[in-house]
Amino acid sequence: MSDRPGSEAGGSSEEWTPDHGASAERTRFAWRRTALSAAVVGLLAARPAFHPDAGVPQWTTAALSGLGWSALVAIAYRRARALRQRPPHPGRRTIPAYALITVALAALAGLVVML
Repeated sequence: MSDRPGSEAGGSSEEWTPDHGASAERTRFAWRRTALSAAVVGLLAARPAFHPDAGVPQWTTAALSGLGWSALVAIAYRRARALRQRPPHPGRRTIPAYALITVALAALAGLVVML
């Protein structure tokens, strides 16, 4: 027995097609979750800058984490808009840029741990 609607005996003869809109929506939600987790990482990276004895390295780290988070949010917004179109546009430049910024934020987080 098949899991497709209408494939049972006596069912309709319409061809079953998957819902491609749901996959684009799930991807859009994944981009939003990633941007939200990047906000948490950015805030944690900026936390040492608010210490009373914070110096230039801590302020630089906070500025870079804020800049990286802003870039991630801008890219995620752009990608979410591209996913709303039918058919969704592929992210040829967006995805590698997002990955590069994510790796840079991870390296910055490593610096925060060492400071």
